[in-house]
Amino acid sequence: MLDGHLLLGWLSFTVIVHLLSLPGPTTAYFGLTGNEPLSVLPLNSLPEESTGRAHYKLCDRLKLEKKQRRMCRRDPGVADTLREAIIMSALECQHQFRFERWNCTLEGRHRANILKRGFKETAFLYAISSAGLTHALAKACSAGRMERCTCDEAPDLENRKAWQWGGCGDNLKYANKFVKEFLGKRSNKDLRARVDTHNTNVGMKVIKAGVETTCKCHGVSGSCTVQTCWRQLLPFHEIGNRLKLRYETSVKVGSSTNEATGEGDISTGRNQQQQQQQQHSLPGLSDQIPRTMDLLHIEDSPSFCKPSKYSAGTAARKCYKDQNCDAICCGRGHNTQSREVTGPCQCQVRWCCYVECKQCTQREEVYTCKG
Repeated sequence: MLDGHLLLGWLSFTVIVHLLSLPGPTTAYFGLTGNEPLSVLPLNSLPEESTGRAHYKLCDRLKLEKKQRRMCRRDPGVADTLREAIIMSALECQHQFRFERWNCTLEGRHRANILKRGFKETAFLYAISSAGLTHALAKACSAGRMERCTCDEAPDLENRKAWQWGGCGDNLKYANKFVKEFLGKRSNKDLRARVDTHNTNVGMKVIKAGVETTCKCHGVSGSCTVQTCWRQLLPFHEIGNRLKLRYETSVKVGSSTNEATGEGDISTGRNQQQQQQQQHSLPGLSDQIPRTMDLLHIEDSPSFCKPSKYSAGTAARKCYKDQNCDAICCGRGHNTQSREVTGPCQCQVRWCCYVECKQCTQREEVYTCKG
């Protein structure tokens, strides 16, 4: 018979092993935060198949959760839109970080390890993924590629009497509803899960904040007595720029306990004292998530200088002298190579639309980080 202390220790060990084996509350949602094998997902359109359920194969290939797979299958246009969202998010992430130590490395091992941590980079991956999915869906609706949605009807446009609805607006309302259902709700008790949810919502909010109303005038001699207006999303590259700025100013957060409710709250270094005062003066009320458009992270990022489980390091990475070589190369210095490049030059316009160019060869220097 086991001693009481030994039995208690054995039970504790068993519980810990069991908990470690369970999927964490921060199980990835979709896209760059999901389990899709991005290395085998082509960055171009898949060949058309004649079968009516060809999109089922793509839904299965994306390794979605059960509910997500069901939503993917119910509309033939969803599968291609999901694939497009992944590709768009991946390309934009790599574009935004092309001059950084972490260049949005998306290989399976590196991506999976980053997603297990609460870095600034993790926050960006969650935000760009939800933004890409929202943007792609809204555009797919207005392009007529979805069966369950069409153009945005924009019932809340101002000066309704002066504006006559026309064109085909991007259907952000449907996209937001779909994305919220597709991603589902996560536990709010775990700090990391709540931070991930917050960053996911930031991606969607940045899309919403970037809606623009485009109008065209109609009337005699351009009098603009009637306007035809529709709402359009910003180009996704502009969304990427805005999210990158939020990455640069990402706020590190920790957990605090609400004395009134006993529940954990997210607190930042700059507002923790204010939150504590609020908890004392307003018992029972607390902001479980900071009301902010900032991205949030819970731990400092690694340097990404040397090969690790988070990145391949910066050895042999291209850099730009006097701009970012010192930062990217982490003080190791850089190599300089000279090569000849041939391209068009001395171009002149001939007639209305013909451009005549010469071919010129020039030498350019390429800088790469030392190992």
